[in-house]
Amino acid sequence: MNSRDINAMYVRNVVFGVEDSLVSTVGLLSGIAAAGVPRGTVFLTGTVLIFVEAFSMAVGSFLSERSVEEYERASVASGRNSLIAGSVMFFSYFLSGFVPLLPYFFTEVRAAFWSSIFLSLIALFLLGLVSGRMFKADGWKSALRTFFVGGIAVAVGVLVGQFLKVG
Repeated sequence: MNSRDINAMYVRNVVFGVEDSLVSTVGLLSGIAAAGVPRGTVFLTGTVLIFVEAFSMAVGSFLSERSVEEYERASVASGRNSLIAGSVMFFSYFLSGFVPLLPYFFTEVRAAFWSSIFLSLIALFLLGLVSGRMFKADGWKSALRTFFVGGIAVAVGVLVGQFLKVG
């Protein structure tokens, strides 16, 4: 792998990890909060999700990057780059997951619900803007696309939570 391929692999894992973490976490938390569960349950659910999914995404990244390396070399690869890519995925997912979760730590569910959605959508917008500009694409178009796709995930989470509301 040349340095351009390696850098692309790292950037791909950062963007994917941050986007998936924000969308998955805010979608789940919004749905759980909309279902009317206590704040502690929302926080516990979000924390478990972040840890489990960060590890799962890291393993998936490692295995897929390792498979690509082996395919391109037609032999067993060292695994160093795929291990680093998996680590990048883990930390990208893990750290980003706390953006939608933190409001539930500080405020009651109703206020945290809206703060979590707002912060996550802003973070998605910024991710789209930065990644679009990084890849010399239309940053605004990328930002809006990322924002709206994330918004749809939030809406799905809220609708499912409302449909399955407890009590």
